[in-house]
Amino acid sequence: MHDIFDIACNFTSERFEGDLKEIINRAIKNNVTKFGLICSRVKDFPRLINIYNNFSDSMRFTIGVHPHHANEFNNEYLLQLQNLIKDNPPHAIGETGLDFFRNLSSYDEQIYAFEEQIKLAITYNKPLFLHQRDSHEDFIRILRNYSSDINKSVVHCFTGTQSQLEDYLELGCFIGITGWICDEKRNIELRKTIKNIPLTKLMIETDCPYLIPKDLLNKPKNNRNEPYHLNHIATAVANLMKVDEEKLREQTYKNSLSFFEA
Repeated sequence: MHDIFDIACNFTSERFEGDLKEIINRAIKNNVTKFGLICSRVKDFPRLINIYNNFSDSMRFTIGVHPHHANEFNNEYLLQLQNLIKDNPPHAIGETGLDFFRNLSSYDEQIYAFEEQIKLAITYNKPLFLHQRDSHEDFIRILRNYSSDINKSVVHCFTGTQSQLEDYLELGCFIGITGWICDEKRNIELRKTIKNIPLTKLMIETDCPYLIPKDLLNKPKNNRNEPYHLNHIATAVANLMKVDEEKLREQTYKNSLSFFEA
């Protein structure tokens, strides 16, 4: 089988403390050979860069602030972020975006942090690694305002509708699909929509340690997702899209490498 690329790995999570090397080696032995190492806040960066330095041949990394942590974002924080990007050029800016489901940061805080990170991506000519939940109208409005200057972008963990997909594709966004697709009960709309994602715009991801596929036959007792399970997700996505799995694996790998090498 062709190698595949897990574009979203939250390896700085405490749930990976103690056995991260084992987790990565298990994935590599099973054809998951590249990993997107995702940053969600500045305080996580020292651990993130240490992980990257230990596995740099297999990893690409981001620098950014998740909307949950937008309440930490101010002028001083922005300067810290800018200095990190200058001193440690990432492969993408993010994870950034809007999340009005949990609202851990206020509307204004999220909008401000999102726009400032888009400006950083434009300034440093970096792709955007994007998060959107229950915020599509504001999210797409902001992206449209900057779309002519954005290098590339991926809407990771896409769980939306056909209409939302069309909005993203109109702006040239890549679409990231997780193991959420494996939940038949909660994903009727998504499981119909997925066939309309062009293979040239598709990426696949685990978002580990979160979003473990619901239909795994042998779930770990700790319910922790890991990159190894991307093989299961690739099979599920190929079946739903009615495309050859090998072709899907090859194209998503190519898309992901190209995206993060910008």
